[in-house]
Amino acid sequence: MNATLLASIAGIVLSLLFSYVPKLSESFAVLDGVYKRLIMAGLLVVVAGFTFGLSCANVVSSVTCDQAGAIGLLEALIAALVANQSVYAISPETKSVKEAKLNSAG
Repeated sequence: MNATLLASIAGIVLSLLFSYVPKLSESFAVLDGVYKRLIMAGLLVVVAGFTFGLSCANVVSSVTCDQAGAIGLLEALIAALVANQSVYAISPETKSVKEAKLNSAG
């Protein structure tokens, strides 16, 4: 598996966690869409940054600690963002998420 595929899988898993984990999904559901996107993007950027930092510190060897590695990581981050937002958009809402949205609106 290459870094882009792994990053995409991470984006998908993150999206599914925020969609289906009890309590987390309800809390996330009531947020404004802008905040939802910012939280997801922020988490993925943080993970990418830690990955690059750990690679540069020789803790892990996920990417090379140079310009090519940073560009590759940026490409993987973009793929993760696309996968994350796509899966969140097509994931069906659970009953508890629908209820949380109704309760926050009224």
